[in-house]
Amino acid sequence: MFAALALAGCSQGTPTTAAPAPASPSAPAAATPSIGATAEVPAEFAAGDVHIALVRQLSSGDYFEQWLAGAQAEAKALNVTLDLSSGDGNNDKQALNLEQAVNQKADAIIVDHGFAQTVQPAIKKAVDADIPVVAFDVDPGTPEAVALSQDDHLIADQALGALKADTGGTGEVLYVYVAGFAPLDRRNETWTSFKKDNPGIKQVAQIGVVNSSTASAVADQAKAALQANPGITAVFAPYDEFAKGASLAIKELGLQDKVKVYGADISTADIAVMTEPGSPWVATSAADPSNVGRVAVRAAALLVAGHPVDKALKVPPALITQKQLRDGGITGIEQLVEAVPALQTPDVARVPWAAR
Repeated sequence: MFAALALAGCSQGTPTTAAPAPASPSAPAAATPSIGATAEVPAEFAAGDVHIALVRQLSSGDYFEQWLAGAQAEAKALNVTLDLSSGDGNNDKQALNLEQAVNQKADAIIVDHGFAQTVQPAIKKAVDADIPVVAFDVDPGTPEAVALSQDDHLIADQALGALKADTGGTGEVLYVYVAGFAPLDRRNETWTSFKKDNPGIKQVAQIGVVNSSTASAVADQAKAALQANPGITAVFAPYDEFAKGASLAIKELGLQDKVKVYGADISTADIAVMTEPGSPWVATSAADPSNVGRVAVRAAALLVAGHPVDKALKVPPALITQKQLRDGGITGIEQLVEAVPALQTPDVARVPWAAR
């Protein structure tokens, strides 16, 4: 998942601070490892003295809200304070927020999405100041920072595997893509290889736009492409807003019995779109956004405590089908996570002093 970056600029805001919940009176000794923990809690975590700056490019939308909820839950579990800020889609504002986190000497910084050219200078300053950095879905520009991502190549591979199975490896495909966004560029690499390996799959048109109303803009483009190419039977739309837009166009044209959508990413809103009557969105590959937020905080906490973390940290996805959602009566992310245990990845950036 990635942020819609081409939004109108906003004035610089003051980051808000989300303090951890106070310890229960019945369990005040935070330094005592919880049941299931395998190491002593580091002193700074036991004292609640760890501040991690979460510098976000965008915070609105179902996916981003669920991502933040996971990050906040993990911070609470680790007795960490998250200092939150959002660029509200304005890259310059995000860069200023990142500079502020460096100047305030955060114990660690998580950069959530963004444009590489606007965040990399401040990330370098953080690294030079010995502040650990975890960068999610944005190239940090330095090997000293942890580059966290969903496994975007596998996301595309899983979705395209479903497309191939359903089409028998032949057919005309509409592709939705915008270059310049790290997750989409990685997914595009897999699409490029897939086409070479499956010559029966023909890309007959490409569309794509990212703005403040991506789904509706893609819907307009998809309608035109579908009308111009009546042989299309599948749409590969490897971002959930793309998949929503393509699905809307297909339904408006009455083509849902002929054209199917294969997407990426998942949220409660996405589940509603996939399971509604007549929905052409039949498969998506995704990681749970809440779980990804948890992993980001765990990685940052490990760095603060001096533990090694894989510099190219990936959260594996799972394939989710429309049939699976409908058969299971799944209407939200919590139900989905229960039904698909692979969406929970407690061993990715596992914190040895925390219970699991």
